[in-house]
Amino acid sequence: MARTQGSRADITGPLIRDEALRLFARQGYAAVSMRQIASAVGVQAGALYAYTPDKQALLLDLLESHMQELLAAWKDIPGDPLARLERFVRFHIDTSLDHPDAVFLSYMELRNLTPENFARIADLRNRYEARLSAILRDGVAAGMMQIDDVKLTTLALIAMLTGVTNWYREGGRLDRRRIGEIYWGLVRGAVRAV
Repeated sequence: MARTQGSRADITGPLIRDEALRLFARQGYAAVSMRQIASAVGVQAGALYAYTPDKQALLLDLLESHMQELLAAWKDIPGDPLARLERFVRFHIDTSLDHPDAVFLSYMELRNLTPENFARIADLRNRYEARLSAILRDGVAAGMMQIDDVKLTTLALIAMLTGVTNWYREGGRLDRRRIGEIYWGLVRGAVRAV
């Protein structure tokens, strides 16, 4: 395998993932070549194949890792559905803002997955959405929320919360805490919290 002198597998592998994520998020998956990724990492293009079979496998790995990390990080705590929903809102916003490139890829590059790979990511996304749906169903059952369609509300809320990555800039007019407060107010209204 042809590596730049001094490169190490434990460093090069993560660098490949980081640079691929950055390039895919900035330029789009279809526009980025394996040669560009290799150049950004400082290795010869052929060296990438020691770390990934192809560009599709690299995209799948990035999307799958993001969703698995999201699922592992969210910890629901039984109790008041409104308190749980507020935690979910703040968790999703904070996580999205901490990983904007991964979030962008997870929503914009699904179209570039093979059908089999798309099904794998769709399953993980469904599992994450089910966590929010469970909170909403509990809120309706407790008489604390008035929701006409839990599935549609779940999708709408996730889209709204994820959208923060499109406009938020560190050091801007609103800090994260204030954004969380405003979004929590919007979500309370959306579920017609009682």
